[in-house]
Amino acid sequence: MIYLDYAATTPLDERVFDAMLPYLKPDGFHGNPASTHGPGFKARAAVEKARAQVAGLIGADAAEIVWTSGATESNNLAIKGALEFRGFPKNAKAAHIVTSRIEHKCVLDTCRHLETLGARVTYLKPDALGRVTPEAVMAAITPDTVLVSLMWVNNEIGAVNDIERLAPRLRERGVMLHVDAAQAAGKLAIDLKAVPIDLLSLSAHKLYGPKGVGALFVRRKPRARLAPQMHGGGHEQGMRSGTLATHQVVGMGAACALAMQQFDADVAHWRGLRDALWAGLRDIPGVLRNGPDGGDGEHRVAPHVLNLSFPGVEGEALRASLPAIAVSSGSACSSATAEPSYVLRALGRDDELANASLRFSVGRATTLAQIEQVAKTVIAQVAWLRELSPLPVPAVTR
Repeated sequence: MIYLDYAATTPLDERVFDAMLPYLKPDGFHGNPASTHGPGFKARAAVEKARAQVAGLIGADAAEIVWTSGATESNNLAIKGALEFRGFPKNAKAAHIVTSRIEHKCVLDTCRHLETLGARVTYLKPDALGRVTPEAVMAAITPDTVLVSLMWVNNEIGAVNDIERLAPRLRERGVMLHVDAAQAAGKLAIDLKAVPIDLLSLSAHKLYGPKGVGALFVRRKPRARLAPQMHGGGHEQGMRSGTLATHQVVGMGAACALAMQQFDADVAHWRGLRDALWAGLRDIPGVLRNGPDGGDGEHRVAPHVLNLSFPGVEGEALRASLPAIAVSSGSACSSATAEPSYVLRALGRDDELANASLRFSVGRATTLAQIEQVAKTVIAQVAWLRELSPLPVPAVTR
């Protein structure tokens, strides 16, 4: 099996596993990080080391990192917490959010839930390459806007939003900015000391860390204030109660430290493989690349994602014809539905093209030989399926 679905999840790095193991073994470190005795202090020290490692990857202070169960919880805490701290739903003025139509499902579903309680949400349409411009965001701001929630890197097409240019403009207007950085961390350089983002979500399993743990960056100066969504013992500065899973927290810290150490090598490796795959597939008649192509500074794209549509081919048939290649048609969180990708439809693709798409995402273990094999297989299967189809291959402009 050739695994090309790293945007859905990454395997646990062996070095991360080694860091976690002492906190999993029966005779290892098993203290509760909140306990005030020797084993508890050791667990707490491990948690704080990991907190500093996560902060290091994104240019934050350790005290600005709040542990969660993953980016989905982080996104919920950021969006609901920002509104509720300002008195929502009783305070109707604390009720306007700006986001985009192609955010992750956990952001979209959170916003739709808040709408049922009276919030007002503006869903911005991206441009043809999947980007939401700072100008479009600023045009949607009203006097009642509390929060803008925008992903840094789109999880299906790899389009990169210009967060660096947007963030200072929102700061000037006094509007909080939440960024879903699950696909950006470790792939783009992030320095929160230079970019005035208020809230930023992370997930360990996108970074060769364990599943079930994530973090929310919550800026301290100026302070981003949130209402907690989980109540209990007041852990994590009162923002997220619950006993911490020390082994998972340690794993996320180790994964972030590795991502920081290997950043340049990783990005160069992924970009080279992605470009090699596109070079191998771009001559398929009618093939469409969804999202930016990375050809210039304006068309910024993450290094690890390539999303293609193959006109004249039924999407499910194409995926079924590739049993030895692990790829997806979009976000893993949306795979339970048979609907075409809402991200591709927002870019203007019709249902047929959206259904005939594949997302390839490369990782540390991907090799050039695997990429060459995948290109040959996809070319052969697309040609075979088109021979079986009575429909002509549509003329599509890239």
